[in-house]
Amino acid sequence: MSKNLLLLSSSRVANTAYLEHAKTMIDQHLGSIRELVFIPYAGVSINYDKYTEMVQTALASLNIMVKGIHSFADPVAAIANAEAVAIGGGNTFHLLHQLYENKLIEVLQAKTQAGMPYIGWSAGSNVAGSSIRTTNDMPIIQPPSFDALNLLPIQLNPHYTDYNPPGHNGETREQRLNEFMVLNPQTEIVAIVEGTALKLENNKLSLIGAEQGYLFLNGNKQVIAAGADLTHLL
Repeated sequence: MSKNLLLLSSSRVANTAYLEHAKTMIDQHLGSIRELVFIPYAGVSINYDKYTEMVQTALASLNIMVKGIHSFADPVAAIANAEAVAIGGGNTFHLLHQLYENKLIEVLQAKTQAGMPYIGWSAGSNVAGSSIRTTNDMPIIQPPSFDALNLLPIQLNPHYTDYNPPGHNGETREQRLNEFMVLNPQTEIVAIVEGTALKLENNKLSLIGAEQGYLFLNGNKQVIAAGADLTHLL
């Protein structure tokens, strides 16, 4: 079977409610599946129960039952038996550290390879790429490796913006990604803006949503049109 991925840039757009903009995408992505295991490990300043409750509340109108992985005695078995999985946003370094700590890397790879629907947003999208080296987050904890789930053979940068506030003298997002390209000129980075997502279905990768995205490669920044086919990146 082919992988079935929905990688959202963010959990909110502007002032919308939590996951409100993504509910149609999530509903369509899951099809008839109405239960998923949620991995809240990116949460640091919010406890896992409250985080899981936020997701359950957001998806309640879709009649989707959300179970936090921390409530299972055996996290590996929880994923092995899951119909679908979702990984939320927060700190990407903490998330990846906990995925390694709980020995979830291989089982997540195996289950997604077998076709289990995977939903991520923000940090949960970041870890679906080959590594977390293009995350926006501060390294508050050191995971065993920066190697991520490698569900897509590219780097991801959710929440992308090229906005530069007046008077700001620090590096912009684009400058940070340019630094990465200097050292990794042949590695594709797909930057997705809030409100958009990458969707992999039937071996086709697409940018979905109303806004364009960006491809950074070999020192160049290229516009990805909304709805573009990105299958060539697989």
